[in-house]
Amino acid sequence: MATTLPRPSGYWYGTDRPGAVEVLEALRRYRTAEQAVRRRTRESMGMGEKDVQALRHLMEADRAGEPLTPRMLATKLGISSASTTALLDRLARSGHVARRPHPTDRRSLVIVATHEADCEIRATLGRMHERMHAAAARLSPEQAATVVAFLHEMSAAVDPEDTAVADRHR
Repeated sequence: MATTLPRPSGYWYGTDRPGAVEVLEALRRYRTAEQAVRRRTRESMGMGEKDVQALRHLMEADRAGEPLTPRMLATKLGISSASTTALLDRLARSGHVARRPHPTDRRSLVIVATHEADCEIRATLGRMHERMHAAAARLSPEQAATVVAFLHEMSAAVDPEDTAVADRHR
């Protein structure tokens, strides 16, 4: 007697919850699209993945008003101090970052993204960010809260270090 196997869904678990597989497949499509835009961004800017990540961290620190030292950046990127120095030298030569005196510690430096880097990233990603913001703005407050909670929980599922963030949003 032949056994009928369930139709493959792209995932290796069952479909005991209606819509769960569809949500995960939509999330997979989003991740694939995001990876593609990251690749295109790196290519258009002539940078590697860590270079683009460094600029993102520097811009986030600037928006938060928090100085970012080379050591702090190395920790965020998960790379050695020697690799960080090479990365910063490369980004400084290309005009994307500058080294400045630390505002409170004269023995230390902070790294900042230049105005030119900010303009280049805005020109490269601006329209996409506008479309993303418009899509998010169409959500009701309740829908937005559900999406935020879901994404935090998914982050914790794929990166257990994010568990504390997900727990705060339950």
